[in-house]
Amino acid sequence: MLWTAPSSTRSLHAHTRPLHRVLPLPAHSRLSLPGRFRPTIAKTYATSTSSSTTATKPGFRWRTFARYTIYLVGSSVVGLGLLTGAIFLHDACTYRERHIEGVPVSPRALHPERGGPKNLPVLSRLLSDLEDDENRELVEKPHLVIVGGGWGAVGVIDKLSPGDYHVTIVSPETYTTFTPLLPSAAVGTVSVRSLVEPLRKIAARLKGHLINARAIDLVMSERLLEVETIVPGGKSERMYIPYDKLIIAVGSTSSTHGVPGLEHCFQLKTISDAQAIRKRIIDNFEAASLPTTTPEERRKLLSFVVCGGGPTGVETAAEIYDLCQEDLINYFPKICRKEVSIHLIQSREHILNTYSEAISRYAEDKFMHDNIDLITSARVQAIGPDKVMYSKRGPDGKMETHEIPTNFVLWSTGIAMNPFTRRVADLLPNQVHKKAIEVDAHLRVKGAPLGEVYAIGDASTIETSVVPYLLELVDEADKNKDGKIDFEEWEIMVSRIKKRIPMAEEQLQKVRELFDLYDSDSDNSLNLNELAVLLQEIGNKITALPATAQVASQQGKYLGKKLSKIAERRKVLEANGLRPEEADEAVSGPFRYSHLGSLAYIGNAAVFDLGRFSFMGGLAAMYAWRSVYWSEQVSMRTRALLMIDWIVRGVWGRDLSRL
Repeated sequence: MLWTAPSSTRSLHAHTRPLHRVLPLPAHSRLSLPGRFRPTIAKTYATSTSSSTTATKPGFRWRTFARYTIYLVGSSVVGLGLLTGAIFLHDACTYRERHIEGVPVSPRALHPERGGPKNLPVLSRLLSDLEDDENRELVEKPHLVIVGGGWGAVGVIDKLSPGDYHVTIVSPETYTTFTPLLPSAAVGTVSVRSLVEPLRKIAARLKGHLINARAIDLVMSERLLEVETIVPGGKSERMYIPYDKLIIAVGSTSSTHGVPGLEHCFQLKTISDAQAIRKRIIDNFEAASLPTTTPEERRKLLSFVVCGGGPTGVETAAEIYDLCQEDLINYFPKICRKEVSIHLIQSREHILNTYSEAISRYAEDKFMHDNIDLITSARVQAIGPDKVMYSKRGPDGKMETHEIPTNFVLWSTGIAMNPFTRRVADLLPNQVHKKAIEVDAHLRVKGAPLGEVYAIGDASTIETSVVPYLLELVDEADKNKDGKIDFEEWEIMVSRIKKRIPMAEEQLQKVRELFDLYDSDSDNSLNLNELAVLLQEIGNKITALPATAQVASQQGKYLGKKLSKIAERRKVLEANGLRPEEADEAVSGPFRYSHLGSLAYIGNAAVFDLGRFSFMGGLAAMYAWRSVYWSEQVSMRTRALLMIDWIVRGVWGRDLSRL
């Protein structure tokens, strides 16, 4: 018998029938539930269905979107207002008066004594040595003098512990420069102010001093550094700076290779060089845009020649192309852009020849696509005021001479000794390297008193020859004193060589094979002649470290850490009877270079050489290149300025004014 619902329930079901059609209950549920629960379930389904319908209405969605948008905009406005207020409040707090009275100054600083071989003023005390308690304590510490303000010098300062040394920086510039971005500064992609950080701010952490002067000479017997400074009026003045430890980090100059006419060239090593290049480029375009300029003169004005296919030359050529393609074409007559020609002369077969072959090919293909004239396997013969002459082997194998009319030449072809570096090398015996001072694995200058004079960066090169240590190595390894080295003694010698010259480790991996190869008389031992030939061959195969910012920075940081350890353990070393010159080996191992990769910008694209892996590409690689350089900045101030420069270039373009 079927169950019949009461009339009131039926009327309710009739009222909610459309809802039951939308969300019907399962048949078995309707049959199994008592009648008194059905109205409640119907109401529940009706309510949920009504809410779901309301939530999906377009008006409700728009109101929700508008509400959250108002929340987001409101919070952003409040946050921006608070940030702006904080900036103004901080700025207001910087305007305050400071009264300095009664600052103590050492009489020896005000009236330096004279001495040394040339009877010059000796700066044994500086003006700020006594102005506070910290400086008074530092006066009694060993005097560390750092010559130079580049990557190596900044690396040393960064890793020194405050209070260990009385630090003085000697530099002809009052700032350090982020040199890898100089090509960008030369065309206005970034401002030169974004690449410099005052050396006084960097040295402030150590309560260090800066003397704005150029190093001239060195008196090692009396531990005096001779410097020359330019006083107001253009007059030069020389003085001595005494030191306990001296670090030479003066960098290098460009190699001339005996080419005449380099006075007509630009170089790109300093901020002044970048500013001069930028002025010349703008001047050339302004002159080329005049109606009175002849077509021949216009082509010469808009011809840019770069000598050297290394990273600096390649990046400068790419930056000049970007400047012409992205900015000058919009504001100068288009005929000027049509007449622009960029030439890159390289003596090797490929540009970026120190990078992987794939990267060199990629860069060459990119330049060919951009119509940059690549002239490889060519040598510059001479440079005139309005032309570059170079020689290149023709199809018939004979050398041919060519000329490029131009009003702009950048010379970027290798390095040469800084004048001060040359002077130091001339003072020491066995310093025969043509490009740098030779140092040992602890970065100590060979021939100088141990533990007193160090050299890092482009100013130095780590020794690679093992032959000078032959007799000493034989004496250490020859246990039976028979004048020959058997295989067991050879293993001892190999360990000693690796300790003295870590860069030889790669050449000494196959110990047994080397021993058998150079045992010419097959007597299972190596005599002095066989050892000399073996060590000579090993030295010839060792590749010297490149003259890059990466090497200089790592050497500076290594030396800064080591000097801090020496200062920290000075009393312990003295208690153990170790002399100061023995402290280097006691607290630290030899310097080991870790290659982190090379990178270069090639015009809205970049290449990365990471050893076994290479990465190259367009905009994505360019932004990766920017990220690396941004992270390597000296301070947050330069990071902020650099980011602003890139944003300004992207929004408003480069600054085309002649400044």
